[in-house]
Amino acid sequence: MDKSKYVVADLSTALIERNFPTITYWNRLEGRPRADNFDRALRAEVRDALWMLCKQWQMAEFRGDDAGSPVFGKVHLAHTRLTKYQPGADLPVQDFDTETPLEAKVEQRPISFHAGSQKMSLDLRLQMGRQWLKMLDKAFIANDLSSNYANAFINKFQFETPDPEQESDALVCAHREVWQHFAAVAGRSMDGGAFFNLLGKHPADWTDEVAGLLPGDVAQLKVQANKFIAWFKKLYLQPQDPEENAWKPANLEYQFACSAPDGNGEKVLSAEEYYHGRLDWYNFDIDTSRKQLDDVDNPAADPQGSETYSFMPAPISFAGMPNTRWWTFEDGKTNFGDIKPGTDEIAKLLLMEFGLVYANDWFLLPYTVESGSIANVRGLAVTNVFGERFWIEPSGKGDDEDFLRWNMYTMSIKGRQHQSADLSLLVLPTVPKIQEGKPLEEIALIRDEMANMVWGVETLVPLPDGSTKRGSEAATETLQFYKKRHPVTGPPAVLLENDAKIRYEAMNGVPENWIPFPPVHLPDNNREIQLQRSSMLRIFEGAPKPYKKVKPRTALLREGLDNVPLSPYFVHEEEVPRAGVYVTQAFQRTRWLDGSVFTWVGVRKKTGRGEGTSGLAFDQTREVRGEK
Repeated sequence: MDKSKYVVADLSTALIERNFPTITYWNRLEGRPRADNFDRALRAEVRDALWMLCKQWQMAEFRGDDAGSPVFGKVHLAHTRLTKYQPGADLPVQDFDTETPLEAKVEQRPISFHAGSQKMSLDLRLQMGRQWLKMLDKAFIANDLSSNYANAFINKFQFETPDPEQESDALVCAHREVWQHFAAVAGRSMDGGAFFNLLGKHPADWTDEVAGLLPGDVAQLKVQANKFIAWFKKLYLQPQDPEENAWKPANLEYQFACSAPDGNGEKVLSAEEYYHGRLDWYNFDIDTSRKQLDDVDNPAADPQGSETYSFMPAPISFAGMPNTRWWTFEDGKTNFGDIKPGTDEIAKLLLMEFGLVYANDWFLLPYTVESGSIANVRGLAVTNVFGERFWIEPSGKGDDEDFLRWNMYTMSIKGRQHQSADLSLLVLPTVPKIQEGKPLEEIALIRDEMANMVWGVETLVPLPDGSTKRGSEAATETLQFYKKRHPVTGPPAVLLENDAKIRYEAMNGVPENWIPFPPVHLPDNNREIQLQRSSMLRIFEGAPKPYKKVKPRTALLREGLDNVPLSPYFVHEEEVPRAGVYVTQAFQRTRWLDGSVFTWVGVRKKTGRGEGTSGLAFDQTREVRGEK
């Protein structure tokens, strides 16, 4: 084999003339340090000072504004603590509780376990019964009496088998799955709700109601009963008096007030429209018409105080903040350049202007304010790098009626008449996040212009076993149950022979989950109206007379129905706008500062989806289609 043709005599000429295209070569460029010390190389020294000066001129860093950076500050603050809480204008005043989240204190609603109440819940009653039996087992397992006592309490507080012939069991037997749940636990499980009610009615001698308890164990049983009550109150937060809660049914929102001493009496803070689920300072207004929440003088020491605090101002920084120096790099997690605001999005434009233009003009004063207090800056002095000292005036001070005044994060003054603006800072004992369960019930208040009234539609209704069902399905099942209980007897009515093409209909019906709220005049007023809850009659072929009234099944619409005597329920007409409202009730859960868990039942309200129609009509003619 001739290998001479692969021999390259002049490699440089061959590469230049590319006589052999298969021959290539690479040369890696790499630095060759002159010393083993890299300190100078890591400095990134700029050799051309003139270039740096030009860049500073280009970035307008030579344009001085005679403003030195603050380096030292001193602030004088006055603070006071919230001491009183009132769940409603006509309810007793309570001590302000900082051991409980304010949302839980305001939103808590009573939970009823009475067997005849529409609010009964089988799952909670079973949970309470299991807990009591566990406590018995733990307390009396040593003397082998736990099983005997468990049977005694099950026999005393047992669930009865539902009877479809009883009117009280109609709502249980109308739904097959609920009937099955009650039948499964009847005679086998303990009704903890009934036991809890007994402890509330007879706290001293409740042991006399249970047969088979040994006299020597009565003291231990009462100790366990007190622990059982404490366990339930810790698990579910409820108002001590069911009537003393902040929910106002006529307004479909919470109303409450707080107060704190301010040297001239009390500063009363009222929240009259809270229904959002997120409670903060902006829900309050300063009520100057009230000097204090109650007429009782509080002899306790005035919790007001003041403090002078020295600090070093720190520049405000945030994610994606543009750096004001040339040789620094921003965090790429936030890209303000990618914001594309519309012509009407003022908030985005203000955010961009603040971040891009005025970001380095703001400084932070670190100061810790205790929750449940009101702080007010009495004075602020700042010293800059030039040794100049400035007295900082609050933004938005002056007459509260001045239309040129502008400020943020301040509370409005209720009924203000040329008063000085209130610049205090309210820090509430609230939580940043609340876990909300599935709705226990939901209603929709909608306007029906054709019927000239408002309907309270129960879109979700609670069932006696603790589950929920769509209101339309529950209404259909209930009506079918009553039709089966009262079947048609006797021969059907004979219609007269005629050849008419139409027939007369006096009125039609609506589903049972539609509760009417017709307008009624206010007392001694011929102009203003309010909405009163009423009832439709349960009319069907074979129904016994007099016809029964259809009552709501949700606690939100049953206001006053469980009272003795019954009380009417009114809703202010302005609370139901043209779009309507949705109101839901669900369990809420959160953690507090010490890690404790709070669970309560709260209500939320949101805007509806417009008007609706029930189809209710009177005195109509219907076309006869093959009817005889």
